[in-house]
Amino acid sequence: MRPTEDSAELGRLLRGGPFHLALRAALAARGLPLHRVQHRLAAQGIKLGVTSLSYWQQGARRPRHPESLRAVTALERILELPDGALLRLLAAEDPGPGVARPPTRSYRALFSMGGTVERLLDGMDLPPDGGLHSVGHHERVRIGPAGELRVRESQQIVRAHRDGVDRYLAVHHGDPGCDVSRMRVTAYENCRTGRVRCHPESGVVVAELLFDARLRRGDTHVFGYGIEDGTGARSGEYVRGFSYAGGQYMLQVSFDEAALPVRCRRFARGGPAAPRTGLVDLTPSGRHRAVHLVEQSVRRGVLGISWDWD
Repeated sequence: MRPTEDSAELGRLLRGGPFHLALRAALAARGLPLHRVQHRLAAQGIKLGVTSLSYWQQGARRPRHPESLRAVTALERILELPDGALLRLLAAEDPGPGVARPPTRSYRALFSMGGTVERLLDGMDLPPDGGLHSVGHHERVRIGPAGELRVRESQQIVRAHRDGVDRYLAVHHGDPGCDVSRMRVTAYENCRTGRVRCHPESGVVVAELLFDARLRRGDTHVFGYGIEDGTGARSGEYVRGFSYAGGQYMLQVSFDEAALPVRCRRFARGGPAAPRTGLVDLTPSGRHRAVHLVEQSVRRGVLGISWDWD
């Protein structure tokens, strides 16, 4: 981006957040590498590692302790930001113990089969939002030679916003004609498979992924899992719903050489009956025959990629 675009983007992020993107934009706008920022903090008697600064701007950790908040105040001076600009974002995003997070979007508000998902969850004795929100999510979907959705693989970074969280709920919705009894949920790293609930008529699978330890409020956790499908009719889109705003999302869809679409498009949608917005044509890349989208800070709603076969 040109300098004026950098300034406009920084101003927007300082007004609306999130904190980590505002910090990243401020560092970029001032052209300061992290080691120089660390040295300037040290000159003010503040000890903070380059790793911590990196985690802050990635959203993997947040400043919480008094010394860290003192460092944020110093960063505002170093980066020539208005007094309290970054601290206000932290306060807005972290309301504090005993204060509920803003309401989430329900499954019903995101998907036509959301009511089915909520009924499957009724007997699992879990909080409505799971106690987690996403910091980063990288998702890969493979489309097979008959155009079927073969497998989706996810690697996620989540943060707990209450104490005692020890699991994540993965939801998969198969294409028409799918057979939920033949789908397989596999835990790849830092989790294991717990209860799995299915609704054959709608093709919905809800799987519990159990962590090895209970997270405390503010803790982050990295884990990966996959869902093998390959049982439905020819697929035409893949979507992901977001109950909370914030966090990075990457979706990659790769196609078998025997089934290449004629057109792919990225889109967003506010709910099941809402029109598609933000349409962008995507071109499969080279020998990998893949398209992708990256959203640095997601909004509540639905993001996806669709494709046409004819």
